[in-house]
Amino acid sequence: MPELPEVEVTRLSFASAIAGARIENLRLGRPLRWPLACDPDSLKGQVVLGVRRRGKYLLLDVSNGLLLIHLGMSGALAFGRGLPPSGKHDHFELQTTHGLLRLHDPRRFGAVVYAPSEDHPRAAKLLGHLGVEPLEEGFDPRLFWQQLKKSRAPIKQVLLAGALVVGVGNIYASESLFLAGIRPTVRANRLSLARVQRLHQAIRVVLGQAIEQGGSSLRDFSNAQGQTGYFQLQAQVYDRQGLPCRVCEQPIKRLVQGQRATYFCPQCQKP
Repeated sequence: MPELPEVEVTRLSFASAIAGARIENLRLGRPLRWPLACDPDSLKGQVVLGVRRRGKYLLLDVSNGLLLIHLGMSGALAFGRGLPPSGKHDHFELQTTHGLLRLHDPRRFGAVVYAPSEDHPRAAKLLGHLGVEPLEEGFDPRLFWQQLKKSRAPIKQVLLAGALVVGVGNIYASESLFLAGIRPTVRANRLSLARVQRLHQAIRVVLGQAIEQGGSSLRDFSNAQGQTGYFQLQAQVYDRQGLPCRVCEQPIKRLVQGQRATYFCPQCQKP
């Protein structure tokens, strides 16, 4: 699943190019996770004002509202002029005066939803439960610690839930916990302020590095210009079960938490 870095890399790859474009047409393929929730013709003539990100959602601001775009499990956006003809897995196409924006989503777990405003109940239902953005000033380490003290769940599960801090998915949760030296199974409320401060910093470092390196292309991720990421090439623990830790040379271990694979170093990451 595309995580925060992949979504941000996607945004950066087409946001400036589509800004100011006028919508000429909209084509829908097979149904996605949620319906568009508006008449496609109502978007014709509207201007794309910009592209923002909230968690794993892209917010395409238009003259009279916004389109909330989620890439689902395997979705990817493409934008440009002269894109190849639509394929069977291309389920959303927004033709603009600056080029065509296309959502390719073989599993159809992604979505494009229209809302008249970000305060509209339709948008609030998707965005209202999200935690703070980890790369913005609102992500405060002491407040993060105070919130974690209220949870007995394993710290990795708290990160994946996204209610406290948004967008730290499976890959980056594993990598952040390694950098912070914290075992993924530790109960959140057992972490000291000092350990939470290290985790806070690790999350910001790992996500920042991932964005700089174009995200992780574990299967088929590419940005809107077709470029793949390479953060996975420097992963410390993720998908490295049985391989030696790059720090201490102990074998990396794998376990399953909440039906998701977790990777950690038993030597470097303390319970």
